[in-house]
Amino acid sequence: MKYSILINTCDKFEDCWEPFFKLWSIYWPNCSGKIYLNTEYKEFSYPGIDITSVKCGQQLDLPSRTRATWSQCLRQALKVIDTDIVLYMQEDYFLNRRVQNDIVEHFVHLMHQHEHIKCIHLTDQSVTSCGKSPYKKLNICTPTQRYRVCCQAALWRKDELINLLRDDENAWEFEEYGSWRSSALNHDYYVVDTTWVRQGEYEIIPYIFTGIVQGRWFRPVTELFATHNINIDYNRRGFHSAGPQKPLLLRIKFRIQKFPRILQKRYEVTQMTR
Repeated sequence: MKYSILINTCDKFEDCWEPFFKLWSIYWPNCSGKIYLNTEYKEFSYPGIDITSVKCGQQLDLPSRTRATWSQCLRQALKVIDTDIVLYMQEDYFLNRRVQNDIVEHFVHLMHQHEHIKCIHLTDQSVTSCGKSPYKKLNICTPTQRYRVCCQAALWRKDELINLLRDDENAWEFEEYGSWRSSALNHDYYVVDTTWVRQGEYEIIPYIFTGIVQGRWFRPVTELFATHNINIDYNRRGFHSAGPQKPLLLRIKFRIQKFPRILQKRYEVTQMTR
């Protein structure tokens, strides 16, 4: 049941790597997937865990001082991975309880058996469902929902992810516009039944959603880190706090500026369905 695990990151989040893999060693010691850390230029290792640092920035042929986009980095990492099935995660998805390894491997096996399954979302924090599936404890993802493509923990067919990527998009655009493309392709996506998997009650891959918000620490990580003697200089990033909503005129201006790009992406989707 070969599969890979891609921890998507970039070098400016290297302060997450040590705590991430310390918690991984505690809560997923029997993980059988091959682990790839999608660094840009840096190498990272952790005792007892076999980690391949992708160093995607070194592999991409970009003009001097040009930084690769989020999608370019992800595409390059996927090219390096040699398995058909990939578990996607990010560097601030800090594990806080034992991972249900047997269930992860069961779903990997299910994808190996059924090639039409392109994605299995493993949390109740990702997508909505529109009905039961033929597979136990999996529901069918709603085809036209806004975030059918979601960057929370999920098993993906590698080629499906590659086909959804566009090099000019950041992570938020990939979720939004990638969902449009995914809906147009109408491939088979599934999500765990939320009467079974619920955050804080029963989770397949239990982690904090998410450890860093808008570049700042999410306060719940402090208790988790303290429990496991993980020392972090929180002053470097500070803590995220919900600020006041942006003024209406500023929000309208943002949408107007975004409108040409929305039209461009919508046009692309109409071409896909012809």
